[in-house]
Amino acid sequence: MILLPSLPPLLKEAQASLPSLNSIIFDNGTAGDLVHGLVDRIPLSSWAVKLVAGLSVVVVLGLVVCVCVCCCRGRWKKRRKKKLDEHVKLASLSGQTSATLVQPGADGTSSAENQRRGKLLYSLEFNAALSQLTVGVKQASSLKAMDAGGSSDPYVKVYLLPDKTKTCETKVLKNRLDAVFNEHFDFQVSKATLLKSTAVLQVFDFDRFSKHDIIGELRLELGQVDWNHVIEEWRELEEPTTMEEENLGDICFSLRFVPTSSKLTVVILEAKNLKSTDLDGSSDPYVKVQLALDKRKWKKKKTTVKNNTLNPYYNEAFTFKVSLEQIRRVNLVISVWDHDPVTPNDPTGKIFLGNDSAGNQLRHWADMLSNPRRPVAQWHTLLSPQQVNASLTLKKKIPLVKKMPF
Repeated sequence: MILLPSLPPLLKEAQASLPSLNSIIFDNGTAGDLVHGLVDRIPLSSWAVKLVAGLSVVVVLGLVVCVCVCCCRGRWKKRRKKKLDEHVKLASLSGQTSATLVQPGADGTSSAENQRRGKLLYSLEFNAALSQLTVGVKQASSLKAMDAGGSSDPYVKVYLLPDKTKTCETKVLKNRLDAVFNEHFDFQVSKATLLKSTAVLQVFDFDRFSKHDIIGELRLELGQVDWNHVIEEWRELEEPTTMEEENLGDICFSLRFVPTSSKLTVVILEAKNLKSTDLDGSSDPYVKVQLALDKRKWKKKKTTVKNNTLNPYYNEAFTFKVSLEQIRRVNLVISVWDHDPVTPNDPTGKIFLGNDSAGNQLRHWADMLSNPRRPVAQWHTLLSPQQVNASLTLKKKIPLVKKMPF
């Protein structure tokens, strides 16, 4: 059996071996004196001690701030997620979420309302004595925006079917969805032909450097019209139909006129979506550039042939000597031909510009004259050769002036 020493003697020995606590705290009189005493015992200068103490305080405060921020951020995220979940839950309960695709008309609106293209105010008048139909394009309203900026550059094209021998165009109105045109176009047509015809009014969005997008159209069956009075009414534009003749393609070229040197430069740039004429569905196109003075054939040049393509690229320039006085009486005829070494070549599409032209063609010509010495490029839609020939009615070539005998 092990005998432990009694506790009181051990405590007395420990108390004797340790310095008295009262002597440590109160030898110098106060606790402040104690702190100074401890500082004096550190083997560093006083400024170094103060610096270390200050850095320690900064580190401790930084840790405290980081802990507080992390805690607050976690609580904020939890609150935000809770609110978002509550919002989605409430929205789903009210039937206003859009997590799935909604078919047209499912929200109570008809698909026709979502596809609205605008309205057009037009007029029709027929003069039986003159066999003349007058189509008026008054104004358009609430047109569909076709440009990225939420607007359009509208103009209206007017022609008659099935005999599409004349096409008229209004001026282009920039950056608007409500356009006032107030333009009228006359068509020579007999009463019998009139009753079998259809008037087509197409609203386009103008774009100088690409194909013009169609906004909508109206097709008016003239045999169902009461011609006892003038017709004038608003009508909703409809989606374009595919009842047209085949597309003949588009061509891009630039014009430049320098009055001081009397030079007209035509640069044939490219064409696209041309009509295929070969059995393999391709073509060998080239472009003929012709000038007509006073509606008489005058000068002509042509590009090289591009084989087996419906989208040829040329970038070929042609310069003609044309004075400032002659430019007012000149018409420029651009035609696309298919090269065939065996059979005679036939034009597949045509277009003409000048003071006798209209629509986009006249606009391009006017831009060239108003910007001398600067090339003006633009895309044009090719028309049928029959339509251009009927509008331009060129005469035979200008005869050469015979030399006077001496």
